[in-house]
Amino acid sequence: MNPVLEAIRSRRVVRSMTGEPVARADLEAVLDAARWAPTAGNRHLQRFVVTDDPGTLRVLRMVSPGMIARPPAAIAICVDRALAADYGFPPGAAGPSVDVGTAAATILLAAHSLGLGAVPVTSFSRAAVAVVLRLPEGTTADMILCLGHPAPGGPGPLRRGRKVTWQDLTTFVP
Repeated sequence: MNPVLEAIRSRRVVRSMTGEPVARADLEAVLDAARWAPTAGNRHLQRFVVTDDPGTLRVLRMVSPGMIARPPAAIAICVDRALAADYGFPPGAAGPSVDVGTAAATILLAAHSLGLGAVPVTSFSRAAVAVVLRLPEGTTADMILCLGHPAPGGPGPLRRGRKVTWQDLTTFVP
């Protein structure tokens, strides 16, 4: 089987992580992969803010109700809104948000390829996260990715009903 397709099929959200630190080289590898994610107009408006500091992670969890995992590292995927405006993107333009999604998908696959677990978080106070991570004016956090080593026996993937096939999600138009 194609290794890329196998990685896509085998990647899972990991909500239970060990306390083992994530190696700096692994963090750098996923960040290097993220820079290759497609971006609107190849503008690279996304910014990555990383922390593996236990105190910062503790405060981040306090302002992020969606952060169920207790990760040893987190990457906030942010958008430089000021730069987006300079490039002519109107407020609310879809391009920068799509960039966050492509960067997240790339990071999730890169983390999986390194044996790391990851879970995306979108339920958090954007204002509080901006303070905790000391984001520059005009930069907003749009998603947080928790990274760590999967805990043995952690919860499996959520199963709701039947398995969805690509055919269930697709319509071909003549």
